[in-house]
Amino acid sequence: MPSFDVVSRVDVQEVENAINQTRKEVGQRYDFKDSPTEILWDRKTITIVSANDFKVKAVVDVLQSKLARRGVSLKALKYGPIEAASGGRARQAIELQQGIDPEQARKIVKLLKDSKLKIQAQIQDDQVRVSGKKKDDLQAAIRILREHEFSIPLQFVNFRD
Repeated sequence: MPSFDVVSRVDVQEVENAINQTRKEVGQRYDFKDSPTEILWDRKTITIVSANDFKVKAVVDVLQSKLARRGVSLKALKYGPIEAASGGRARQAIELQQGIDPEQARKIVKLLKDSKLKIQAQIQDDQVRVSGKKKDDLQAAIRILREHEFSIPLQFVNFRD
């Protein structure tokens, strides 16, 4: 029986490359001269610390442009509030979302069931497995999911006949 998986994954290496490019650009920009700016990365959260909230926003803009240029969807980022840090500085945490949370997975399953296609959708951990008898039904399901706007980036992997 043909099937495929709906996942939400981000290439961590591309994120790391974008962060390194952002660090380099921020280090060279004149408007960041004499202001200590840090970009910390622990594989799940990007933390930006700078002199004030305007500079934090400027670093976030540079980071977003670098991520977009490297093909990383900005939907995978969950922004925390800009808060005060020690020494009169400002800090913002940006969480990198990997996998489909249960609420989004239920929305995906409901959308596919409402489409009246002859397919089955099952939630499996942080992904959704879609199976059906005809490959054409599965391709129609992919088309439906692409047309619908979700708050996370979706990829379709493991297409099997």
